[in-house]
Amino acid sequence: MKIATFNINNINRRLPNLLAWMRAAKPDVVALQELKASDGEFPAAAIEKAGYGAVWRGQKTWNGVAILARNAEPVLTRDRLPGKPGDQEARYIEAAVRGIIVTSIYLPNGNPQPGPKFDDKLDWFARLKRHAKTFIKQDLPVVLAGDYNVAPTAIDIYPTRSWDKDALIQPKSRAAYASLVAQGWCDAIRDLNPDKRIYTFWDYKRNRWPRDAGLRLDHLLLSPALVSRLAKAGVDKTIRGEDGASDHAPAWVVLR
Repeated sequence: MKIATFNINNINRRLPNLLAWMRAAKPDVVALQELKASDGEFPAAAIEKAGYGAVWRGQKTWNGVAILARNAEPVLTRDRLPGKPGDQEARYIEAAVRGIIVTSIYLPNGNPQPGPKFDDKLDWFARLKRHAKTFIKQDLPVVLAGDYNVAPTAIDIYPTRSWDKDALIQPKSRAAYASLVAQGWCDAIRDLNPDKRIYTFWDYKRNRWPRDAGLRLDHLLLSPALVSRLAKAGVDKTIRGEDGASDHAPAWVVLR
């Protein structure tokens, strides 16, 4: 079972890229972020024609998350992160697919920091940790997939000082991610590649893609119930180099 996460950065603008990748990679489940489309603008017909069922929570212009399942209908279990009544930002969705709960997470960027946006990022992380802990307590098979907007360690960003003040690599951001993993989650890509520089995001600016000046922001965390099933994990890096590409590439795991 192949499960992927992909910040598509506008699903309608990049729909040809998404469909071509799905035809080639054949993921069983896809967590999408940054749809940048309202619920009614989601390209449900095209996704269905490609052989995928879908659940989504859209938001015009910003945010938006979805979960797609090949030859199956995802069963929606939650369309927002608990802990903040009235939260209108479409940043979290979860669904059951073939006996596994899969999330699509789009964690706040947090810039500029310090400031209220960074505080919101840390608060969102705290809410995610509280919710994730319930999965651990119940020993459920869960994949926390998504764009966490955190490069967890120094090896998860190309050698540079230009991002030193960015919220993506602040000590508090990294500590929040580490404390989530410490609940018992397995960072699948890092677990199978402990010393390798692997990136999932290359900013459009400053020639960063041709220079391979990337960051690993997109993660798939496996609950203890799934760790023994982890067979492969990686990033479809070449997708980032295609015409009209998102600034992210799909990251994925294969479970036995």
